[in-house]
Amino acid sequence: MLFLYHIIIFLITIFSPIIIFYRILKNKEDKKRFIEKFSITKKKRAKGKLIWFHGASVGEILSIVPLIKNYEKNNSIAQILITSSTLSSSKVFQKFKFKKTIHQFYPIDNLFFTNKFLRFWKPCMAVFVDSEIWPCMYNNINDKKIPLILLNARLTRKTFKKWMMIRFFARSIFNKITITYPQNLETAQYLKILRANNIRHLGNLKFAENFEENLDRININLKKELKKKKIWVASSTHKNEEVFCAKAHIELKKKVKNLITVIIPRHIHRSEEIILDIKNLGLKVSQHSAKPKSLKDTDIYIVDTFGETKKFHKIGSSVFLGGSIIDRGGQNPLEAARFGAKILHGPNTDNFKDVYKLLKLFNVSKKILTPKKLASSITFRKNKIIGNKIKDIGQNILKKTIKELDYFIIDEFKKT
Repeated sequence: MLFLYHIIIFLITIFSPIIIFYRILKNKEDKKRFIEKFSITKKKRAKGKLIWFHGASVGEILSIVPLIKNYEKNNSIAQILITSSTLSSSKVFQKFKFKKTIHQFYPIDNLFFTNKFLRFWKPCMAVFVDSEIWPCMYNNINDKKIPLILLNARLTRKTFKKWMMIRFFARSIFNKITITYPQNLETAQYLKILRANNIRHLGNLKFAENFEENLDRININLKKELKKKKIWVASSTHKNEEVFCAKAHIELKKKVKNLITVIIPRHIHRSEEIILDIKNLGLKVSQHSAKPKSLKDTDIYIVDTFGETKKFHKIGSSVFLGGSIIDRGGQNPLEAARFGAKILHGPNTDNFKDVYKLLKLFNVSKKILTPKKLASSITFRKNKIIGNKIKDIGQNILKKTIKELDYFIIDEFKKT
């Protein structure tokens, strides 16, 4: 099975220049840094101990920012390397001012590039986040006797079933992990069946708050304009969900004056397409990137720049989470919930099943199926008591995670 995987990756590697060129044209790749995916870097490796964290995209990277801030203060660590696969995650990372933490794009998962990557960076520890399972990299890490942690691990039932179809291959990969921290008990059970080592459940790290005051402020003019409005937010929306939310806006506008709907697309390269779809409904649209001086006649405000989501989660009393009307398993509702927002979502939330269970218990989330139901479920009052409870849960999980990793890091440093 591993041999077949190598063949598939080899074919992908052959066509990767064409794929990357196409993605550059679609604004999905960094035209200056795409070479990092071939393990070519312009950055320098600092002398001393380096810890490496890898997460797929924005959500995973943001979930480990509190950990990065903690290890930035650790004098025994010379450098922290963060890798991710998406352009959006690299843009968000750039907004943070770290002293010894650098970002690189994750290399193509073949034997040559992963080996080259590890030879150059020489991490004393590798921490993979969420559901990032890469056979070639895991094998190379294991061969080089580098401790491998799977942090905040997540496996949905759907993903688990896929792994079980190739269970012998899957078990040969999962047993390469030194220690695994699942984000929920369901994942812990799946990992046990897949023969992952040292499974320790600490909770979902995404509950932890990533606070960065300078990055969370809305500019003065926009804040002034939004104060005149009744605001609700549609966050991490996918294709067709923007029109769904725009139709909810039309319904709500019949009852609420000075209404504005803030839409934050999951993929901002779709902004022009979204604007056209919404204008076809007869609504007036403003773009965040255009920095409009007035929002007087604006119905829909499209946030089409990277790293802005948290700013709008802070001011939205009701937040609809995308990827849930279409079958994408939903997006993370925790950031908005921490600010006391009412969470609205469609029927597809398998990616965050345990989180939504808690939010339902707190009575701050609601499933909706139609634009009309979405409109009638929107409120303009925050629930700060529940928001603070969620923050407390996050802080406890963060403290436990740091304590666990500290013990592991200190123990590993003693060996080298």
